[in-house]
Amino acid sequence: MARVKTRAHEHGAAGAGARARRAVRVVRRARPITPARVLLGALALEQIAYGRAAAPRPPAETRGVVLLMLAASAAEALEARGPRGALALAAAGATGFGAELAGVATGVPFGRYAYSDRLGPRVRGVPLLAAAGWAVLARPAWVVAGRISDRRALRVPLAAGALTAWDVFLDPRMAREGYWTWPDGGAYEGVPATNFAGWLATGLAAFAFVAAADGARPQERDDGALALYVWTWAGETIANAALWRRPAVAAAGAPAMGAFAIAALLKRFR
Repeated sequence: MARVKTRAHEHGAAGAGARARRAVRVVRRARPITPARVLLGALALEQIAYGRAAAPRPPAETRGVVLLMLAASAAEALEARGPRGALALAAAGATGFGAELAGVATGVPFGRYAYSDRLGPRVRGVPLLAAAGWAVLARPAWVVAGRISDRRALRVPLAAGALTAWDVFLDPRMAREGYWTWPDGGAYEGVPATNFAGWLATGLAAFAFVAAADGARPQERDDGALALYVWTWAGETIANAALWRRPAVAAAGAPAMGAFAIAALLKRFR
């Protein structure tokens, strides 16, 4: 009888030990609150409020959203990968700003267009904030592309395509609210096809540099960038379809960004 009680006691102790170890693993898996997560949460709340506001929204609000998005993306990059993580932002920002300078001056590679003063100070007709506009979704696009394929020959064009897909949502809204104009118009919401070709070419140049400097495959720590891309896709789709009454933009942008977002999610959670 004593031996039976001893075995029962040992079994109970072993079970309690196993439960304690599982609890420790759960605690270890719990994600701490970090500046990047705080900024990503703040960005989501700000974008919801921005989406529900009546159009046209004040330029200061638009500039604020862009800067908050840049801060969240930069913080996520630094937390996940350190200084090298910010490389995609810097490369896209610098390459994009250079392309904008050429575009405003010559019409290449985007077509003929002009900025207003609504985005703030300009250099040779290009707002300084345009660099941030290129940078904010660069790392998310790079992570999304890396989830889909880790082959450099595919990852670079995939990242350029994922970044360009965002502009299917972005350009019609910003042009409609007077941040820039297309004097010759275009078939898609007044935006010419050359604009998207220019985005793709600029993205190819930026991500070729990123691939040469940092071609590491995405890991779990990069999920914040993936989440930002997926959130942007979902938020833009809902806002254009339900809040801003722009069904054509929702119908074009949802599959454009969704093709990359869904493929990346399926690879991440398979």
